[in-house]
Formats: sequence, structure tokens, C-alpha cells
Amino acid sequence: MSGAAMEPTQILRDQAQRDGVFFPPSNLESNEPNLESYLHLQQMILLLKCLDWLWKDRTDYFAAGNLTVYYSQRQKKSEDFRGPDFFVVLNDEKRPRKSWVVWEEGGKYPNIIVELLSDSTAKTDRGLKKQLYQDIFRTPDYFWFDPHSLELKGFHLVDGVYQDLEPNEEGLLWSGQLSLYLGIYQGTLRFFTAGGELVLTPEESAEAEKLRNAELLHKLRELGYDQSDL
Repeated sequence: MSGAAMEPTQILRDQAQRDGVFFPPSNLESNEPNLESYLHLQQMILLLKCLDWLWKDRTDYFAAGNLTVYYSQRQKKSEDFRGPDFFVVLNDEKRPRKSWVVWEEGGKYPNIIVELLSDSTAKTDRGLKKQLYQDIFRTPDYFWFDPHSLELKGFHLVDGVYQDLEPNEEGLLWSGQLSLYLGIYQGTLRFFTAGGELVLTPEESAEAEKLRNAELLHKLRELGYDQSDL
């Protein structure tokens, strides 16, 4: 380029094309391909469901899965886009979107990204995407998880470089952006509170409430209360 340094975005774009990543024509909607497998789909839905249920009273975030993020410095939707499997943007309006367009969202990029590994994407997720999220997105927290092998890795951005997150004694990885842990539970990637408690789905929460009510009723009966008096 006539001796001039190439822009980081151009370098990543060229590398992506060498790796066989092609850019579709301009489109306002998301351009993401189908998810790799049923496990990948279920895992993405699980993360979304748990976070939305935990934060059901909040309106200051946007969470999505397999949705295109457009980030072209020239504000062109025909170049520079990527679709994380799961991402969250904080301090923004919670409303439906066809895609995340950085220049239409005040320049905001995801605060946390989770990629679900597969045989066809693992190399890119560990290499090109990690570099992209570090150098261009500057996403503070990046995780990848393999639904089949259960490999889980996490990184936090420190002085512009991703540093490995160290698991706690329970094997959980802390996301400072979400103020939640991520860890494996019954073969799936789940959120955990700062106290280590599993973040439940709406269905799990309803079941837990039934169990608590049943236990309370049992204790009241043991104390001599009749059900008709309750």
C-alpha cells in the first residue's frame, strides 16, 4: 500500500478472505448462516433465556444470538461484519433489532461475546475472531465453548490484549461485564451468580417455586396445620 501501514480492519478482511470467509451483498438484516448443530442452537437459546429471565426487569441491555454485527469504518454493510453466536451490549435500549449496526448505535460494540466451537469454526474462533474481537471490537470479555467436548476458555481485555481468565475453585470463569460467572452445568454452558448459584431458566424457576411451596406445605402439616386452613 505504497509503504503506508494497512488498517487493522483491512488486514483482518484480507486474512478472512484467505481463510475462505466471503462477504455477502449489502443487506439491512442479519446474514448469519444456520447454526452448526442442534446442540449449538439449544445452547444459544439457553444463554439468551437465562440472561433475559435474570434481567427481566432491566431495559438497559441488548442480548442476541447469531446476529450480524456491522462495523465498517466506511459505514458500508457490504464489508466488515461478523455474527457472534451470543453477545451482549450494555447500557443500550432493549428492543428488537434485525442486526447490530455499530455506527447506528453510537459506536458501541459488544461488551461480551461467546462463540460456540465446532469442527468447522474452531480454528477461526480461536484465531481470526479472537484477534478481531481484541483489536477491532475491543470487547472486554470473550469466551468460547464447545458443546461436544465441553472445552471452555475465557479472556479479559487488559491494556488492549486478551488475558486468560483463571477459573475459581468450582471451575467457573468470571465475566466482569455481566457480573456473572460462566461455567459448565450438566453438559451445557450456564451463568452463575457472584455467589456461585445457578442462574435458572423460567421453567426451572417455576419448578423450584413449586418445590419450595411443597416443602413449606409439608412442614406446616408436620406442625399440625390443616391444608384447608392455609
